[in-house]
Amino acid sequence: MTTSQHSTEPGGLTVMVVDDSNTIRRSAEIFLTQAGYRVVLAEDGFDALAKINDHHPALVFCDILMPRLDGYQTCALIKKSARFHATPVVMLSSKDGLFDRARGAMVGSSAYLTKPFSKDTLLAAVREHTAPKA
Repeated sequence: MTTSQHSTEPGGLTVMVVDDSNTIRRSAEIFLTQAGYRVVLAEDGFDALAKINDHHPALVFCDILMPRLDGYQTCALIKKSARFHATPVVMLSSKDGLFDRARGAMVGSSAYLTKPFSKDTLLAAVREHTAPKA
């Protein structure tokens, strides 16, 4: 881990957005880039797992409903990795159900954002989950 991943300055942080919706990926990328974060986009869980080693994101936003490897499976695999088990994963879903939140927590997600998200809620989640622990 590099020290830049835990700096409070946005420019030092890389955020990964995993979603099969191009619209959601692009919206998140625009919001995060405007705020000064580096953004890595992935279309599904396999794509995310292939890119996570190269980019070492400080935070991963992960859609739940995706083809091939869903968000729960993707989150569980990230959390099982010795290298990335401490990386916060925030689940993204268009459903705001208790079951989805509970299942996300069971696989190790740090939080849950309902789509469509606003720029403010997205950036607040990044700040909350990448802030240095006091």
